[in-house]
Amino acid sequence: MDDEFLALRFEEHRTHLRAVAHRMLGSLSEADDAVQEAWLRLGRAGAGGVDNLGGWLTTVVGRVCLDMLRSRRSRREDPLDARLPDPIVVGPEGTDPEQQALLADSVGLALLVVLETLPPAERLAFVLHDLFAVPFDEIAPVLDRSPAAARQLASRARRRVRGVTPRPEADLSRQREVVDAFLSAARNGDFEALVAVLDPDVVLRADHGGTGPAEAKAGTGTGTGTAGGFRLVRGAAAVARGAATFSQAARFARPVLVNGAPGLLTAPQGEPFSVMGFTVRDGLIVGIDVLADPERLRRLDLSMVLDG
Repeated sequence: MDDEFLALRFEEHRTHLRAVAHRMLGSLSEADDAVQEAWLRLGRAGAGGVDNLGGWLTTVVGRVCLDMLRSRRSRREDPLDARLPDPIVVGPEGTDPEQQALLADSVGLALLVVLETLPPAERLAFVLHDLFAVPFDEIAPVLDRSPAAARQLASRARRRVRGVTPRPEADLSRQREVVDAFLSAARNGDFEALVAVLDPDVVLRADHGGTGPAEAKAGTGTGTGTAGGFRLVRGAAAVARGAATFSQAARFARPVLVNGAPGLLTAPQGEPFSVMGFTVRDGLIVGIDVLADPERLRRLDLSMVLDG
């Protein structure tokens, strides 16, 4: 197989591989690095004797991501309980073909947040099997485990995920109505209207960047807790109080899709200030995830949204 044809075959799988890497790493830039490494490994190994190139590349990307996660944990960078994953942001109509293709396999930010807390082996087994239907027989060699052990890892991850990530409302237009009501109330600084669209047990996670001690935990119970640049707020009243102070910035908010669900991009004078993802269930907002880290916002490709 010549290099040009091999490159064409690889490009057929790039979007899928990037989706796998994003679920594994929670970082779009690191996902691109993992995909590039898979291409280099394919170039060295060639595709001779590979019957299922897509499957082979998926497991290679999985192995690369596993190494990156283990390295990240050994360096104790980015405390996993104090970091939001990179969101996938497109316009409200999802008109960008490349981003729309990535969204086709996307999962909500709430699930990605939970995945960030899983040990690397559990995360790989869950992501490859539960999100991309890779058989345990193919996952096992990546983990240097038996298929039964890989199955057990995925099961353990599934138990951690179950019940922690609320299932969003299926009707996208209804979700948008609720988010629009939140934005209107925030712009008006209307505390009562904000509480009316928030679930009593709503959880807001905000990542402003910076670092804190790895052992710092966001608060528990109703109220607010912080860990470095990470802020966790629980309860409708506490979230509404914070959102009411957002009235000035809310004037610059525009509707977008964040990981396939209605969200908001705030960009005063065209400069990204925050991306907000919402989880809506039974007509109420049960989760809000806010990325307001200036450095990470600069790394996101928001040009199509800002220029649209």
